[in-house]
Amino acid sequence: MKFTLATRKSPLALVQAELVAAWLGEKIPGAKCELLKIVTTGDQQAGWSLSEQGGKGLFTAELEQALLRGEAEAAVHSCKDLPGENTPGLAVAGFLPREDARDMLVLREGVTRPATIATSSPRRQLQVKALFPASTFTEIRGNVDTRLKKIAAGLADATVLAAAGLNRLGIAGWPGVVFRPLNLNESVPAVGQGAIALQCRVADVARLAAVLDPATARAVNLERAFQNLLGGGCQTAFAAHVTASQLYYFHEKTGMRTLPLGDADFAHPQASAARMLKELGFHV
Repeated sequence: MKFTLATRKSPLALVQAELVAAWLGEKIPGAKCELLKIVTTGDQQAGWSLSEQGGKGLFTAELEQALLRGEAEAAVHSCKDLPGENTPGLAVAGFLPREDARDMLVLREGVTRPATIATSSPRRQLQVKALFPASTFTEIRGNVDTRLKKIAAGLADATVLAAAGLNRLGIAGWPGVVFRPLNLNESVPAVGQGAIALQCRVADVARLAAVLDPATARAVNLERAFQNLLGGGCQTAFAAHVTASQLYYFHEKTGMRTLPLGDADFAHPQASAARMLKELGFHV
């Protein structure tokens, strides 16, 4: 059985696609995976400001079109790149087991209180500003190694990256910079951060969902319900992260909040998210 997996061409995207290929090869007898490598609009427009352009779908739309044209059986996404709503005809079948979901503060060697921090993410800017109130922000684009080189060279004193991406690329350290993980009370990760999502046509969901990770789906489906209700894109400073028993939530209107979670909250993600948003002062 052949599976064609649509993926971006970046080094991290290819590593993630290979992880999916290995997972499916192990879980589905006779499965053989090949990669369909696609350059997305977000990859092509390296000079764009993601916060100004909105960011929604910039790294996913071309992969989704390949699915709809029947050129691939599934698309591999960093879940945090996915919009809250699926394109008609497509669905998220599930996820690989989640990596470390935390943000990683990357400081130029010798810097303890960064004056300039390179990140275009409003979510990261507002949360990191609480840690370093005197800091100013600048944009940064490029692959993970490009960003690390830029910080080491002095483009800015610091940046923020996803710990999951560093781990998957096998980067435990880098010359000229220091890594400092940000705990969940310092920076709430983006919805789905650390999770690799497998998207497919609606008719193929059941077949793929059966071999993917239920624990990750349980958490990320609830996070994505918040995203869906709020319509959060790159222009909104919003984050939701779910553990086995707690919701970590951040929004530019409310700041950081936490709420306890029970089993019933996971059973109906959309209804649970709507109820909790009302508790947090939102009317959706």
